[in-house]
Amino acid sequence: MPPTGLHEHLIKLTTRRRTVRFTTGWTITALDEQAIARLPEAAWETSLNQDGSVQEGYFVAELSGVSEREGWSKGLRLIVRRVKPSRRHLANLTDFEKKTGFTYSIVATNISRMTRIAGSHQAQWLDAVHRHHAVVEDQVRTNKAMGLHNLPSKSWAVNESWMLAANLAADLDAWLRFLVLHDEEGLADAEPGTMRFRLYHQPGRLAHHARRRYLRLDPTWPWTSAFTLAWTRITDLAAVT
Repeated sequence: MPPTGLHEHLIKLTTRRRTVRFTTGWTITALDEQAIARLPEAAWETSLNQDGSVQEGYFVAELSGVSEREGWSKGLRLIVRRVKPSRRHLANLTDFEKKTGFTYSIVATNISRMTRIAGSHQAQWLDAVHRHHAVVEDQVRTNKAMGLHNLPSKSWAVNESWMLAANLAADLDAWLRFLVLHDEEGLADAEPGTMRFRLYHQPGRLAHHARRRYLRLDPTWPWTSAFTLAWTRITDLAAVT
């Protein structure tokens, strides 16, 4: 397939004063499968995880050199990834994938080499960068649980205010886990629903005695100790100056 309007637009955004780098998914066509078939086995490299460790069973290669054709955008590169299909993939394999025994996906990018980032031009690095997008998509999903799912409203001002409030809530939730719950199993990576149930809806009551206020917590609540730990660590943090 030729580059889409999106790819053309993103490439044109790059000027002498501004560089726009991107990675996107790419719909595989019969022409792409023919290009993949021409790749020598030596072109395939083992995929890497985001921490640089080897991802066994996954392989990547660059397709651009063998798939250029009329209408190709200058600077666009294709990174193809292959893996043995799982059971859920079997029903959707193409004839080519059935023949080769692998399922394939392609990433389109204009990244050639990034200054001061070693290996940024390599197919393994670009594949790992693109797969990291899943973290962003997952964060959008969890942000919906913080209130974004209630959008949209008929009022632009309401949408704008609600978006800001929901994002602030998501940021506060993330910073709380990062700063004071980073070593608490089940809470360090907890999603909003879990945090609400275990910490934010902590059963307790506010009491007054001798002109002081006391928060009385239910000692039988399983996460009372985690709540008090978080509270102690927060109060011990140095004030921002």
